[in-house]
Amino acid sequence: MGERKKLSGLEKFAYGIGAVGKDMVYMLSASYVLYYFQDIMGVSAIAMGVILLIARVFDAFNDPIMGVIVAKTKTRWGKFRPWLLIGTVTNAVVLAVMFAAPPTLDGKGLVAYAAITYILWGITYTMMDIPYWSMVPAFTDSGKERENLSALARSCAGVGSAIVTIITVMAVAAIGGALADKRTNASTVAFDSASNGIMTYVVEIDENGNPTSTMKEYETSSLTVNIEAAEKFFNGVEVADPSTDEIYEGVINISSSNADISYTIGDVSAAEGEGNAAFYIDKKDGTSSLLVIYADAEKYAKLSSMSELTGTVTMHSRLEVERVGFGFFAIIIGVLFIVFTLITCIVIKEKSSVEMKTATVGQMFKALIQNDQAMAIVVTIVLINIAVYITSNLLIYFFKYDLGGSNWQGNYTLFNMFIGGVQIIAMMLFFPLLRRKFKALRIFYMSVGSAVAGYGILLVMSLLGVTSVYMFFIPGFFIMAAVGLLNVLVTVFLANTVDYGEYKNHRRDESVIFSMQTFVVKLASGIAALIASVSLAAFDIQEDSKGFMTVSMMIGELKDLVTGAGTAIDDMSVIGLRLVMTLTPIFVLVVAMLLFRRKYILNDRKLDEINEELKKR
Repeated sequence: MGERKKLSGLEKFAYGIGAVGKDMVYMLSASYVLYYFQDIMGVSAIAMGVILLIARVFDAFNDPIMGVIVAKTKTRWGKFRPWLLIGTVTNAVVLAVMFAAPPTLDGKGLVAYAAITYILWGITYTMMDIPYWSMVPAFTDSGKERENLSALARSCAGVGSAIVTIITVMAVAAIGGALADKRTNASTVAFDSASNGIMTYVVEIDENGNPTSTMKEYETSSLTVNIEAAEKFFNGVEVADPSTDEIYEGVINISSSNADISYTIGDVSAAEGEGNAAFYIDKKDGTSSLLVIYADAEKYAKLSSMSELTGTVTMHSRLEVERVGFGFFAIIIGVLFIVFTLITCIVIKEKSSVEMKTATVGQMFKALIQNDQAMAIVVTIVLINIAVYITSNLLIYFFKYDLGGSNWQGNYTLFNMFIGGVQIIAMMLFFPLLRRKFKALRIFYMSVGSAVAGYGILLVMSLLGVTSVYMFFIPGFFIMAAVGLLNVLVTVFLANTVDYGEYKNHRRDESVIFSMQTFVVKLASGIAALIASVSLAAFDIQEDSKGFMTVSMMIGELKDLVTGAGTAIDDMSVIGLRLVMTLTPIFVLVVAMLLFRRKYILNDRKLDEINEELKKR
C-alpha cells in the first residue's frame, strides 16, 4: 500500500463535525440532567446525586472494557466506524428517552427511570466516544498530521459544547411554549379580593426585569384573579375541585415563571404573556392569598397613584413547558448527532488494518502507583474539575433562584455566551501569548490564582446584591479564562509525566497515562454532581421551595419574596447557594494548588535532565 495522501479539507471537516455533535449531546446531559430530574420532574436531589456519582464511576471503569471490544472488532467496514455509528444511534435514542420521563411517574418509579436511563446513556456514549478518538491512526499517517487533527477535533468539541450551553434554556422555553398544551381539560378558578381577602402588592422592576425595593401595599381592592389550569399546576399540585374553588392545601405559586399572565387594572393593562405577577394561595377556600404585581417604572407610577386597585388578572397556566421543551430539544440534538456522525462515517475511510492500544483499569492504577508525578497530576486534574463542575451544575439555579428576574433565561444564555467565548479564547490565544513570556508552572499558579480571585469577586458581588448580568462578566472572565488555560496545562503536565515514567521505570506508559484523562474527568464530574445535589437538598433549592410556608409568613418577608419575581427562595437558601458555588471551589482549588506545589517536581531544569538521560539511553 503506497503512502497515503494528506487529509483533504472535506475529511478534516467530516471528522470535526462528528466532534461537534458528540459534545452537543455530552453537554446537554452533563449540564442539564440534574436540573431536569431534580427541578422539573421532582426527583430527590440526594437521589440524583447518588445516581450521577454511581453512573459516572461505572462509566469511567467501562471505558477500558469498550476499548478492548473495539480493538478486537473486525468487519468489512473497519473496527471503528461500526461502533461509532451503533453508539451514536443508540445514544441518541436513550438521550430522547431520558429527557422524556412520563409525568405520571413519581417516587421510586421516577428515581428508577432516572437511574436506568442515565446509566444506559453513559454506556452508549462510551460505545461511540472510544472509537471516535481511537480511529485517528486508521486514516492518518504522520504524527504531526494526527496531532493537528486531534487539536482540530478538540476545538470542534468545544464549539459543540458552547452551542448547547448557549441555546438550551431559551430553546427549551421556546419549544415548550409552542408545543405544550395550555388549554386541554382546563378549568377556571376565580378569586376576588372581596370574598377571598387577597393581599395585594405592586412592586417596581428595573430595566433588567429585576424587582426593586420600591413597592406599595393595598389592603383593600376590587380585583378578581382568574386562574386557568389543566390537570396540574406547573409545580405538580392538583386542582382538587375547581367547581368549589377547593385547591390543594399548602402554598401554590402561579407566576410569570409558569403561566401566561394578562391584566386590566384601571387604565393599566398588559396583554397575555406580557404581564408579570405572582399569586400565592395556602388555604382551600383561598381566604389566605397574596398577589404581587411587578411593573416597570411607567406602569408602577400609574398603579401606585391609585388608592384602590379595580380590575381583573388572568393567569393561564403553562403546564410543564420545560418538561415538554426538554423532551423535544433532546430529540433535535439527537437527530443532529446522528446526521453529523453519518457524515464522519461516510467521508472517513479506514485503513484495512490498524492496531489499537488499550489500557485496562489495572494497568492504569499500576502506572499511577509507579509514577508519583502522574499521580500528582491526576489528583490535581480531579480536584480542578470538581471545582469547575460544581459551578456548572449550580449555575442555572443561581440565575433562576438567586438573581431571578422575569428574564432569567435570557440573562443565563447571555452569560454562557460570554464565558464560553472566554474559555475558547484562553485556550487558543491567551495560552500561546503567555507561554512566550512565562514558564508553564508560572502560568499554572497564575491560572489558579485567577480562578480563586474570580470566585471571590463572585461571592462579594452576590452578597452585595448585584443583579446586573453584565457585572457578573467580571468574575466570569477570571474563572473561565483560568479554566481554559488549565485545560491546556494539565495536558502538557501529563505529557511530562510520560517522560518521567520512562526515566524512572524504564517503561514508557504513554497510552496508559493519557487514557486516564477521560477516567478522571468522569470521576470528577460524578463527585461534583453529588456535592451539588447534596447542597440543593440541604438548602431546599428547587421550584416552589417555599411550599412549607404560609402566605402570612410570605407577606412578612416580602422583600425576600420579590427578589426572584415569583421564584425566590429564602435567605438561608440563597446564602447557602452562594457559599457552595464560591467557597467550595476556592477550597478545592487551593488544595489542588498546594498538593501540586508539594508533589510536582518536573520544572524545566528537571525535564532537561530527564531528556538528556533518555537521549543517552
